[in-house]
Amino acid sequence: MSKLHRRAILGLCVAGAAAALGGCKRTTSASAPLASSSPISAYAANGMYGPMADKFPIAAVDVSQINPVYLRREVAYASSFPPGTVVIDPNAHFLYLVQPGGTAIRYGVGVGKEGFGWNGTATINSKQEWPDWYPPKEMIQRRPDIQAQLTRLQGGEGVAGGLSNPLGARALYLWQNGRDTLYRIHGTLEPDTIGTNVSSGCIRMINQDAIDLYGRVGVGAKVVVLGSNTGA
Repeated sequence: MSKLHRRAILGLCVAGAAAALGGCKRTTSASAPLASSSPISAYAANGMYGPMADKFPIAAVDVSQINPVYLRREVAYASSFPPGTVVIDPNAHFLYLVQPGGTAIRYGVGVGKEGFGWNGTATINSKQEWPDWYPPKEMIQRRPDIQAQLTRLQGGEGVAGGLSNPLGARALYLWQNGRDTLYRIHGTLEPDTIGTNVSSGCIRMINQDAIDLYGRVGVGAKVVVLGSNTGA
């Protein structure tokens, strides 16, 4: 698949796992906490974004193509949210995992380009390693070229998890009030898009960062996505 073709697919909000899911939609608003995010540790240039042996081999990231501010690090973060909360600031393109002692692990993310996607409070309902992707029928109708990428999978037609799947190495599925929001936090095939507005609403991360976050949060964790005019 060409890089241009991958970008065309990645510009869409992706959804997937065990069932065919739809695109993105707006949820309720959330208020910003009182917080600062001054770095207290530098990113580890050696190893943090190197190649990884996983179910599928993950290539090293060329960090020279990414603004260093979006690389994973620990920051001071005096927030009203309890440890274990995931806070996403679309304006700044940051995802924070709140830690004890007034700190957080900060990751750079790519967010939805259409009105910054969505905002609200949700819960991680499930987690998937190398998830399958099931584009909704409406998306296929708008983009007939996607049909050529689909194969018959359990649950419908989709793209099997792997190195050509837009969801990347990991996905966290966000629910609100007992219902699927159709938003995901997931890896990406194109780490150079981190720090930009590129998808239709879902939160994308460097695969190495998605794996790191996946190992730190569990099902049931709270996720707060701040409004596009607020910051952490």
